[in-house]
Amino acid sequence: MDGLLRYRGRVVTAGDVAFIRDLIARHAGTSRFGLSKKLCAAWGWVQENGAPRAMVCRSLMLALHRAGHIELPAVRRVMRNPLAHRARPGPVEVDRTPVETTLGALGSLTFRPVRRTADEPLFNGLIEMHHYLGYVQPVGEHLKHMVFAGERPVACFAWSSAPRHLGPRDRFIGWSAEARRRNIRFVAYNSRFLILPWVRVPHLASHLLGRMGRMLPGEWARVYGHPVYFLETFVHPERFRGTCYRAANWVRLGHTTGRGKDDLTHRPNRPVKDVLGLPLVRDFRARLSRLG
Repeated sequence: MDGLLRYRGRVVTAGDVAFIRDLIARHAGTSRFGLSKKLCAAWGWVQENGAPRAMVCRSLMLALHRAGHIELPAVRRVMRNPLAHRARPGPVEVDRTPVETTLGALGSLTFRPVRRTADEPLFNGLIEMHHYLGYVQPVGEHLKHMVFAGERPVACFAWSSAPRHLGPRDRFIGWSAEARRRNIRFVAYNSRFLILPWVRVPHLASHLLGRMGRMLPGEWARVYGHPVYFLETFVHPERFRGTCYRAANWVRLGHTTGRGKDDLTHRPNRPVKDVLGLPLVRDFRARLSRLG
């Protein structure tokens, strides 16, 4: 195969490069962003929900441009990165009357998706104020849920795309590198879980984790057009024991290296954390290892 570049699991051939050069020539005067949309349309390169993968196409074309394989038109404007300039969530007002009761006496609990709703600022503010890691805007596919007892919020969940490389998880699943590239979208990462500090209800955390795990595949499919088969999270062992996760049938898979995804020194530069995982279907290994 005359592969010149591998990008996001796709081998880019000399024929692909010739096609892109012709695309650029046929649409002289079109911006880089416009060309990326046309390439997505030509290749049928779309997300599971049908949206074009324009940013991925644009990044691919930029990589080919930098490698000297194609010549892109000059940059017309520098796009402002909204994530780099996003203001931190501000304080939010909420009823902080202590909730100290049993799980049975707490009453009906409602899980409410809050991303892109009027409740999202409340979610962001509560995470910023009361989670030890604060609020960080998720990237990629992500969902946010709040749990209400009546009209009072009691807990927050944030879920996002899973890291592409995670040794303990990859060994536990047993998938190949190619299967991981194809199927990583079927794994969701629990980036934040918060029981509000004035809510003290025994067994609430594990109960909520169990219910969230059962409903998340359907929620993910509703928003992104595909389910998830496996959940994962990190637990800081110097702060937490992960008891509520284990009570909800999550299993310890190992620990992180403490280096982070952008490490260049091969030395730990952050706390080592336990990696916990939860299979959502019995045949999760078979589903996550498929290449077809």
